[in-house]
Formats: sequence, C-alpha cells, structure tokens
Amino acid sequence: MSRMKDLYTQEVAPALMSKFAYKSPMQIPKLNKIVINVGAGDAKDNSKVIDSIIDEITLISGQKAVPTYARKSVANFKLREGVKIGVKVTLRGDKMYEFMDRLFTFALPRVRDFKGINGNGFDGHGNFSMGLREQLIFPEIEYDKVDKIRGMDITFVTTATTDEEAKELLTLMGAPFAK
Repeated sequence: MSRMKDLYTQEVAPALMSKFAYKSPMQIPKLNKIVINVGAGDAKDNSKVIDSIIDEITLISGQKAVPTYARKSVANFKLREGVKIGVKVTLRGDKMYEFMDRLFTFALPRVRDFKGINGNGFDGHGNFSMGLREQLIFPEIEYDKVDKIRGMDITFVTTATTDEEAKELLTLMGAPFAK
C-alpha cells in the first residue's frame, strides 16, 4: 500500500469526518482519478512529436499514455479531423497516489519561485485542475533528451460535492496551496 493511501485512511478521512460532520463514512470525499493531458498543436505537422510526448508522459506517470485526436477540422489552424494532437493518461488506484506523492513532494518544489498552487482551479463540483508550464520539473525527465519544453494539465477528480470539501481533501493529502 502506498504512503498516500495510508495517509488518507489514517489521517485525512477522520479529519474530514469531524470537520464536515458527516453521518456516514461513505460521505467522506475520496480521490477518484488523476488525468494528465498534454496538447501539442505542432504535432499536426510532425507525427514524431506525439511519440516523444507519449514516452515522456509514460515516464512521468508510470502508465502508458494514449494519443488524443482532433474531433473537427478547423481550416484556420490547418487541422483535419482524426489527426493526433495530444496525449492523455488517466491514473487510478496506487499509481494515482504515487504520482500525487511525487508531484507534491518532488516536482512542485522544483518550480522556480514556487509560492504554492493557485486555489482558483476548482470547477464547482469538487474537481481541481492545474497547469504546469514545463515537464522538466519531474526528476524522471532528462534535460538533454527533451526536444521541446511542453506544459501539461493535471486534473484531480474527487467524489466531493463542494469545492470547500475538495480543497480540504487535497490540502490534507499534501497539496501546497498558496496562502
């Protein structure tokens, strides 16, 4: 069992239970999944770009990433339907907790001038999204092998019904929100 899973069962769940006065342990919010998404607009011209992004995201997440495809053709962007334009991976279970642990303890502190995660990324239903400007903050990525610095979107999907519950859950799990 991972360290984050133990943290949730031993400390986070009881703290949430007492703070929000839930009547049943089934009401306590949990983390369902983490989705990592990288959009690569320049991939429409060079298909090798997607392969390198898949390799990087697979290294970062510990799980094979899959390409995403354009749904519609857009003439202004010279984009055709069905062209690979991004990469995503959905993490659940132990891989999700391990990624979350590495993100909060190793990767985010490596961001230059890091003052905490902006707490405005909640969607109103208990899910939180954040963006990273570069993949180099992860220790698994070797600086010399990177062809281009790319950002990524990371979404934490929870069972919380309100943003307040979700923020408290993520804070207790170790998310370094800005004060």
